[in-house]
Formats: sequence, structure tokens, C-alpha cells
Amino acid sequence: MSDWLRSLETACSHSSQNRVAKRLGVSAAMISQALKGKYPGDVTNLRKRVEGELMGASVDCPVLGRISVRECLDCQRQPFAATNAQRVRLYRACRSGCPNSSIEEK
Repeated sequence: MSDWLRSLETACSHSSQNRVAKRLGVSAAMISQALKGKYPGDVTNLRKRVEGELMGASVDCPVLGRISVRECLDCQRQPFAATNAQRVRLYRACRSGCPNSSIEEK
């Protein structure tokens, strides 16, 4: 079992899958399936979220500075909002070559 799965399993044993899922921003079903080794999709996003939230992994964001990997992934999911200058900068940075982004460049 990999380190991130072990960390996920430990967090769930100290709390619950629902609470851990909420903390990570994923579904409890995704966690359950991943722990059983039966998740049909790509677990890369879940692995990154676990590493960022439960294992302390961080990245250097060109807009926000040092942030957790989970926070980075959350920023990438935010829609464009022209009314918030920071969100505009994040939206553009996440889509224009940021090495931490999993979004295709536009």
C-alpha cells in the first residue's frame, strides 16, 4: 500500500470517510472505492489532495505564494470571476503554463 493510501486510511479510521471526503473536497464513495482498490477512474487527483491536505505537501503558486497542493487544486476548479482581481490572476495563471496546474494551456 502506498504512503498516501495509508494516510487516507489512517485519517478515515480516526474520523469517518464522510468527514475526510468533505475535508478533501471529494465524495465519500470515491474514498471508499480507492481504499478498496476498486476506483474505476484515475486516482491522481485524490492522491494529490491527500498529499496536500493530510501529508502537508505544498507548491509555490505564482499568485498566492506557498500553498497546499489541495488548495492549488481547489483554485484550479474555480470558475472565472471578473469581479475579483485575485480570482482573475489565478484563473489566468492556472491556464497559462503554471507548472503546478493540471489544466491544459489555452
